Amino acid sequence: MAVKLRLRRVGAHKDPVWRVVVADSRAPRDGKVIETIGHYNPQTNPSLVKIDLERAHHWLSRGAQPTEAVAKLLRICEGKATPPKEAAKASAKPPEPIAEPTGEPADQAVAEAEPAEQPEAAAAEGEEAEAAEAEE
Repeated sequence: MAVKLRLRRVGAHKDPVWRVVVADSRAPRDGKVIETIGHYNPQTNPSLVKIDLERAHHWLSRGAQPTEAVAKLLRICEGKATPPKEAAKASAKPPEPIAEPTGEPADQAVAEAEPAEQPEAAAAEGEEAEAAEAEE
């Protein structure tokens, strides 16, 4: 059975709306379909093109042949879509914290933060240095 990705006309007289379908190549244009994977409305400005790219790639990987019109619509949709790998990477990254403005220049804020963040070992060394100076 030869399978094609093609358009099926729906809509009113002189107001066509098209569905992107998977169908046997021997079936009539508006006949029996295997699956509907999207739709195309050229009457809107800009034209509405919505195709489930995952299902389209599924059928293409299994040997389905797109018609010229569907191939063009797939190129349009692929240009708009974010590849799944990049979308997963973007959602996996935690959002970066936003520093709240304090009204102080950045150099002063860093200088004030450094002494407060000393570990206990560094504080103990500082006490030993003070004790050595007091003995001299």
